[in-house]
Amino acid sequence: MENCIFCKIVKGEIPCIKVFENESFVAFNDISPKAKIHILVVPKKHIESVKELEVDDEKLAGELIMNAKQIAKEKNLEGYKLAINVGKEGGQIVGHLHLHLLSGDANMNSI
Repeated sequence: MENCIFCKIVKGEIPCIKVFENESFVAFNDISPKAKIHILVVPKKHIESVKELEVDDEKLAGELIMNAKQIAKEKNLEGYKLAINVGKEGGQIVGHLHLHLLSGDANMNSI
């Protein structure tokens, strides 16, 4: 999408602090963290939200969680929270599927 901030990050048009990248995903620190560790895991393919996932995206959806697990392992996180907000009513701010990986703060319930 032309005006999608996450698509621009994926293309390298907007800088970020990357913590992970492979051929299908990029993960970076959230600019407004809600916990000591707050990483966004974003598919490079633009999908508006979970509501727009298609059957063909099943592998991508699984990889989203598995990539978050890998990042948590690499960061030696004992416990963490994974959250996906769906639609504006569900708290989704950016219209591009993404997963929040949070750890290290008692205030993680705010997401």
